[in-house]
Amino acid sequence: MTDVDLKGKRPISPHVQQGAYKVTFSMAISISHRMSGVALYAGTFFLAYWLIALAAGPEAFETAQMLWGSILGRLVLFGFTWALMHHMLGGIRHFIWDVPAMIEKPQIEFLYRATLIGGVVLTGLIWVIGYAAL
Repeated sequence: MTDVDLKGKRPISPHVQQGAYKVTFSMAISISHRMSGVALYAGTFFLAYWLIALAAGPEAFETAQMLWGSILGRLVLFGFTWALMHHMLGGIRHFIWDVPAMIEKPQIEFLYRATLIGGVVLTGLIWVIGYAAL
């Protein structure tokens, strides 16, 4: 068998370290959708803690309310709300594509932007309504 030098003749893998990829808007939205899903898992544990404290009695519930009423607690709740809205809108976007509808490039870009902006707007709206109801 001959030893053939194949260096330079093999296809180059599009690996991130080789600079073949640049982060696009669609990539960022996809990544944020996945991250919001992970955040929802963590947030569900916090929601379960609150519900368990509610069932455990007034003292446990008061402790949970104090935790969620703090600045850090409200920041976590705000992030959970955004993750929920963003992930929900991402799911609706995928449902639209499953139909299939809005699969042309300009429509796809519109849905990406609508997901991002809609998540922020819905989160703000929920919090404004929540504070107005107090």
